[in-house]
Amino acid sequence: MRPVTLFTGQWADLPFEEVCRLAAEWGYDGLEIACSGDHFDVAQAVADPSYAEQKRAQLDKHGLKVWTISNHLVGQAVCDLIDERHKAILPARIWGEGDPESVRQAAAEDMKNTARAAALLGVNTVVGFTGSSIWHTVAMFPPTPASMVEAGYQDFADRWNPILDVFDEVGVRFAHEIHPSEIAYDYYTTQRTLEAIGHRPAFGLNWDPSHMVWQDLDPVAFILDFKDRIYHVDCKDTRMRVGDGRKGRLSSHLPWADMRRGWDFVSTGRGDVPWEDCFRALNSIGYDGPISIEWEDAGMDRLDGAKEALGYIRTLNSITPPATAFDAAFSTE
Repeated sequence: MRPVTLFTGQWADLPFEEVCRLAAEWGYDGLEIACSGDHFDVAQAVADPSYAEQKRAQLDKHGLKVWTISNHLVGQAVCDLIDERHKAILPARIWGEGDPESVRQAAAEDMKNTARAAALLGVNTVVGFTGSSIWHTVAMFPPTPASMVEAGYQDFADRWNPILDVFDEVGVRFAHEIHPSEIAYDYYTTQRTLEAIGHRPAFGLNWDPSHMVWQDLDPVAFILDFKDRIYHVDCKDTRMRVGDGRKGRLSSHLPWADMRRGWDFVSTGRGDVPWEDCFRALNSIGYDGPISIEWEDAGMDRLDGAKEALGYIRTLNSITPPATAFDAAFSTE
């Protein structure tokens, strides 16, 4: 059965040891470790050969394993138009003096080191974001020429191909999370992103349906159509509240959990993701990697939510495809 892990990004305010203790107490099989807080330091991992061993020892102490690390925050800065928001999410060594191109270059080098650090830890997948130089054009006004969009995909390819070269060198894959604000945020932008880098195997997808539901994308179709690129699975849920003529999908700059929003992230199993069909689709494509719960719900205590979500996902994860079709019993042959 596929292991169920807890993504530690939303727990980076807690010491890694405490997150390990909680996850083990709840019954998780392991962690998807975020490169933030004291959970995993990329620079330290590549500088100190004993660092990865120390992290594994902490996991072993609690009976946990690791299959994936994630570096969303630094990956975001590789292609983004850098502004004051990035300073709050980036390590000081990446931000430096805040010069945009220097930040992008430093982020790219850090993503190369993330691949090296993953290999030292013994995992073969890094989950993260890519950033995008053209996300700000999504409303298509002022009018956006096709050449500007094309330049955005070329910028992505120019910046990420050298990073992916290092991923190839160390035998690690990158799983990009389809997400608004990234170069690939929906179905057709994912196709175009893969085309931009020649469909190279080092670059795949982290399937997270929470970002698909509010865009009216079918998360099941996404699994089936991109089956050879599903390198990792994150389970996060979204509750839709549109339809009253006031709540829009762009959510009016309202904060999370504000009931005037058109949608919100909610604890896994409490939203509108068609989870059972999604798991049946994962079974149909033969996905056997970790199932990671990314817990986000601004209206619910995380200590309750993470435990509840695990129980919900365990039930779905236990669906086992039959060895033969059910109607084979009717056959006379």
